[in-house]
Amino acid sequence: MKTPILIAAIFFSGLTFAQEKKQDTVKTKSIEAVTLTKQVFKKQSDRFVYDVAASPVSKGNTTFDLLKQTPLLSTTDDKTLKIVGKNNALIYINGRKTNMDAESLTQFLKNTPAENIQKIEVITVPGSEYQVESSDGIINIILKKKMSDGTSGNMRMSNTQNKYNASSASFSVNYRKDKLGINANLSGGENINPQSYILRNGIGNVTNESVGNIDDPNKNIGGYLNIDYQLTEKSNLALSWNSWANKSYNSTIDLYNTLTQPKDGNLVTSHTWTKNKEDARNYNNSVNLNYEIKLDSLGSKFNANAAYLNYKRFQFSNNNTLNEGLTPIKTITQDIPQIINNFSGTVDYIQKFKNDFTVSVGGNFNTTKTDNDTKNFTYLFDDNGDLQDLSPLPNPKTDFNHFIYNEKIYGAYITFEKKFSDKFSGKVGARYEITNSLGTADSFKDGVESNQKIERNYNNLLPYISFNYAINDKNNLSYSFSSRMRRPSFWELNPVKNIITEDNYTQNNPFVKASSTYNQELTYMYKNSYFLILNHSYQKDQITQVPLQKRYTKDGMERVRLAYIRTNFGDRQEMSAMLGVQKSLFKQYLTLNFNAGVQYNINNGTLDTDPTTGEVFDTYINNRKSASFIVTSNNTIRLDKKKTWFLGVNYFYVDKQQIELGMLKNLMSLDLSIKKNWNDWTFAVNVNDVLRTNVVEIEDYQDNGNYNYIKNDMYRRSVSVSITYSFGNQKVKKVRDIEAASDAIKNRTR
Repeated sequence: MKTPILIAAIFFSGLTFAQEKKQDTVKTKSIEAVTLTKQVFKKQSDRFVYDVAASPVSKGNTTFDLLKQTPLLSTTDDKTLKIVGKNNALIYINGRKTNMDAESLTQFLKNTPAENIQKIEVITVPGSEYQVESSDGIINIILKKKMSDGTSGNMRMSNTQNKYNASSASFSVNYRKDKLGINANLSGGENINPQSYILRNGIGNVTNESVGNIDDPNKNIGGYLNIDYQLTEKSNLALSWNSWANKSYNSTIDLYNTLTQPKDGNLVTSHTWTKNKEDARNYNNSVNLNYEIKLDSLGSKFNANAAYLNYKRFQFSNNNTLNEGLTPIKTITQDIPQIINNFSGTVDYIQKFKNDFTVSVGGNFNTTKTDNDTKNFTYLFDDNGDLQDLSPLPNPKTDFNHFIYNEKIYGAYITFEKKFSDKFSGKVGARYEITNSLGTADSFKDGVESNQKIERNYNNLLPYISFNYAINDKNNLSYSFSSRMRRPSFWELNPVKNIITEDNYTQNNPFVKASSTYNQELTYMYKNSYFLILNHSYQKDQITQVPLQKRYTKDGMERVRLAYIRTNFGDRQEMSAMLGVQKSLFKQYLTLNFNAGVQYNINNGTLDTDPTTGEVFDTYINNRKSASFIVTSNNTIRLDKKKTWFLGVNYFYVDKQQIELGMLKNLMSLDLSIKKNWNDWTFAVNVNDVLRTNVVEIEDYQDNGNYNYIKNDMYRRSVSVSITYSFGNQKVKKVRDIEAASDAIKNRTR
């Protein structure tokens, strides 16, 4: 069982203010008695800008390493990046969203030299021109402009040890000749994702406990090919292709179950085993064609994209319940395929005027079809482990659900941006979206055939506004407001039941509707080093997973069923105040990124019925509030004058907080790394979760006596060793990175 949990980030260092008089966050370089200063970190109208070229941490790093050192960014698993206070971070390159799946993107970032980067922009509240959902933020990587022809690339190998061993390798190459640019990557790996679980739930004196392990082996291979051709001095044509394949065979769930129930005035304990096996594979292929033309010397341009996305997942599971002596009691096999086809198109027109005024207009169209043909077969056994005779019913009992979902999205936006003076600038815009969807479900369950149609049509006007005021050279104030919506992922809409144990399962929901999010953010920055961010987010009809329980009777004895239902669950407010600092100290021997703050959550949701099946459970209420303390710190220490040895010390702590499933207990992690740069080689060793404190625990107690407890250890303590070799002409101009029209859809396949 995979539990989605929002985990914030991270800790350390009180040395900053002691060094304030010695050094500001400007880099000073003396050239022939002329002193030049350049700001490393600053706030613009709608984004934070980190000037990598003026920072001491870029040399010898990968792009991923550099992003971990960027203010407001952090990672808890060395795979995904988070913006403080945001659910998700989307990666853009040169203003275009990367057309890669998550695994390919991680490999790309870990194999791109940081020296190729000019600056990093962190957009905490994206404007109307960006196709983002909910409270997502954007990380925009601006590459240096390198004009020389030639070939360059790098090769990387890494090995990681936690409970199991994992290995990966990648090869990247860039080619530039006159008007033609080609960029390609091939990467692959093999690993086993381990997890251990303790699951407890109950109603009164009827309780369940399941303890055991989940092992998920994975083999994957993928890559991308980007071709960019300069048609004229002002126009470019680009084609990009991305592909990724994953095979996860013999994934296992092994749980020992303890059931306590009343009988004849006493409590009786019985034990069973859950032994599940799953084979799954998925394929993700997308192609994107882009045309861009520059209209004038001010930066006006027109951009058009067309994209096709094909996603396939095939999953077959064998779910077994056995008695304590390992004699089979029940077996349920599930065949759960999913096929997604999407065509998308976008157009953007940006007109810049001489009076620092910019108008942007554009639109997008998406059409998607998903096909999910799920089949369940239930086998019942007698006390001797033999198949029961269920005449006249068949054995196995057969159920199926064929769910087809069609969706069309039409969108248009307009933004106006104006720099009124050197001190004041503003931006206002709006996005209008029309969504038409139709889901049809043909099902057969318990001998009864049924047909359902779920049709939804809704329109949304999503306004946006921001302003930035530079009070003086040392003080800056900015404000942003945006309205966004979050559409459910396609797997959330597929009405399939995933079985964990005999009395524990997850249920998806075709009736989930889009949720709305309203974000406000006020930022104050001092000396381009210290900042205060006040944030408020209101989510209406949030999409989440809700634990519902009920008593039922089997063989004359009471039992408890627990179902994790995917649905819209009330409203949620998040308020946070975050203090941060980005500063180089001790003559740039220490580079510090530090954030500390508080977050206050207000939950308001009630549910007692599974919307998919109509089954009624005990009422689950989450109307609780919680305040939590969050500290994050990412620090790089240079160990020698030649800038070849570096030590990394990263730490995060997040206090306990109320989430949808209950009270999430406090989490923390200490990560250490050491790196050596030697000519074209980079050697690195990383130790993650040194203290093994990054373990998830969630506990919930309802007023009616129902309780639920989850402990999930993902074995985040690990040691990784990597070797990277860079070759060729390092001044090669990078291929123009293109935002695929299907990117917003691709994010919903995961």
